[in-house]
Amino acid sequence: MVTPVLSEAEQRMKKAEEVLKHSLESVRTGRASPSLVEHLPVDYHGVPTPLNQLATISAPEARLLVIQPWDRSILSSVEKAIRASDVGINPVNDGALIRLPIPLLSEERRLELVRLVHRKVEEGKVAVRNIRRDDLERIRAMERAKELSQDESRRAQERLQKLTDASTTQLDQLGAAKEAEVLKV
Repeated sequence: MVTPVLSEAEQRMKKAEEVLKHSLESVRTGRASPSLVEHLPVDYHGVPTPLNQLATISAPEARLLVIQPWDRSILSSVEKAIRASDVGINPVNDGALIRLPIPLLSEERRLELVRLVHRKVEEGKVAVRNIRRDDLERIRAMERAKELSQDESRRAQERLQKLTDASTTQLDQLGAAKEAEVLKV
């Protein structure tokens, strides 16, 4: 009876891990990666549209991103979106495509990015704790409704806590890996 609640909690926690993984991809490291800019909203005829739906983004070199819009009329909009974002890269527009030279990160910028990684990891942990809280309430409600015995409820709560601990550990590992990647010179 409590198994669907726990399996749903596990799935939701896995989704929180995936969201964090995706979010950490957009944190800049010393190498060029299309994921830095692919989800930037660009004003396309009055509609904010992700950049990856408007252009081809490639990394021909370790420190260079090239953005080639399919519609050249949006070059200035793409450039404006990049400048307005928190990526910290100045775009170079040559009339046909946009080049993003990735500068070396200063020590101060690296520490700022590490703080950003910690903030994103903490947001993921909050999401996992919220999932735990919601499902804990469901388990307790089932116990109050006499659908579960006290022993079954206690076992379910312990299993939910183990799922939460495992998910939190996974989030910490993702954050530590990204932090090491950011701090690598």
